[in-house]
Amino acid sequence: MPNNQFVVIGIGQFGEAIARSLSKKGAEVMAIDKDQEKVDYIANDVAYAVALDSTDKNALISQNIQNFDAVVIAIGTDFEELLLTAVNLIELNIKRIIVRAKGKVNRMILQKLGLKEIFSPEFEVGQVVAERLLNPSMVNFLELPDGYIITEIKAPKSIVGQTLGSVKLRESYNINLVTIKHEVEETVGRNIVTKEHIKGVPQKDTVINKNDSLVIFGATRDIEKFIDINS
Repeated sequence: MPNNQFVVIGIGQFGEAIARSLSKKGAEVMAIDKDQEKVDYIANDVAYAVALDSTDKNALISQNIQNFDAVVIAIGTDFEELLLTAVNLIELNIKRIIVRAKGKVNRMILQKLGLKEIFSPEFEVGQVVAERLLNPSMVNFLELPDGYIITEIKAPKSIVGQTLGSVKLRESYNINLVTIKHEVEETVGRNIVTKEHIKGVPQKDTVINKNDSLVIFGATRDIEKFIDINS
């Protein structure tokens, strides 16, 4: 069986989004839910759509689920159902299990089962919203271990027109620039649209423009300090 074959169990809002995203990227996806209506709804957008009870191990075996590269458990409403599904997958020696957890207690229980890849969409979305509220100049960010982040920020006003060499991000703020995104207006047909372009690997003489966004890496406290000083 070739790579990029995945199962998504639980076709709620998050499960549906995962299944559709994987399919759009060329993966072969089996969507599973016990609700026939949800299965019918997504059937045309995935390779396979199956209505079955994932707490029934034999039902999972009947779909050759152990041959897939990974299984995502995206069940969000019934933790007992999620837990029994996870146990079934562990007993079937599934290569890779990615599971959704709602809250710290659920996460702890899943960790006790030995599951390593646990995601909490509500918590992760909450973090993003909180960070955007506290630092409006942050467009996107990815939280990393040990207090580090990669974030995209709008170029602070005080450094617009300066070169990277004069700003001295690493020397003065202990942060590293990954790249610069630049906004330009382009004519498409009869319309004028705004598009973003990557400036590639920036050099010391690269000038920071008004519509630029900086993609930077560093400790959260250092990046927040840089934003506060230059806003």
